[in-house]
Amino acid sequence: MNRDFLDVLNAATDAAMAALADCTDWSPTGQKPGQYGFDMAADAAATAALRRGGLRVLSEETGLEAGHGPVAVLDPVDGSTNASRRIPYFATSICVVDEGVPVAAVVHDHANRERFEAVRDGGAYLDGTRLARREERPLGSAVIAINGLAPGWGGWAQLRMLGAAALEVCAVAAGRLDGYIDFSASGLGSWDYLGAMLVCREVGVDVVDIAGRDLITVDHSQRRTPMAATPRLLEELMDMHRRMVG
Repeated sequence: MNRDFLDVLNAATDAAMAALADCTDWSPTGQKPGQYGFDMAADAAATAALRRGGLRVLSEETGLEAGHGPVAVLDPVDGSTNASRRIPYFATSICVVDEGVPVAAVVHDHANRERFEAVRDGGAYLDGTRLARREERPLGSAVIAINGLAPGWGGWAQLRMLGAAALEVCAVAAGRLDGYIDFSASGLGSWDYLGAMLVCREVGVDVVDIAGRDLITVDHSQRRTPMAATPRLLEELMDMHRRMVG
């Protein structure tokens, strides 16, 4: 069943890709900050495909559809500011939550045309190749991505601010980055991280909320502050965060 979900997510992602390729409206919608015409075009295409697959949708752009059953948590364009400025680092992220459990996910990197996929207890894949379990790396040699502004140097080797949480957290799963921390004041919606979270969990990378809250939510108004890393590095990052932020 979970692999059937994956087929639907891939179809929806392909629909978003086609909508972006055809879209000529790359200007702000004026309806809410950070929303662009291409967000809405990708949202409409992906949502239609998800509905055809029997899923109701929680979208960043349009909220949660009424009903019962599995929910596809959708960010049609994660990294909208990057996309609007033609910075080649943005994604479509979709995760199916069934009875409160993430069971299938797709995160597609539009610029690099790479696709992460994951199925609960079935592994995580990058373009069809299974991702191996990550090796541990200590904080002092770690390359960390952040969202928001860190209040100081946390002991890491290097820092990145790339602007697309779904891709950054997937990069931790793939070993391209060693950790991810949300330092933002506002936090992230579940559409920003759920797909990547499942990819991480399937390769032994932990993703937690810094405040200890459940990351799995389909409430459009809820925000979380995720942190991702392999288990020992995560402990170091949590200790560092407590010292820096309290």
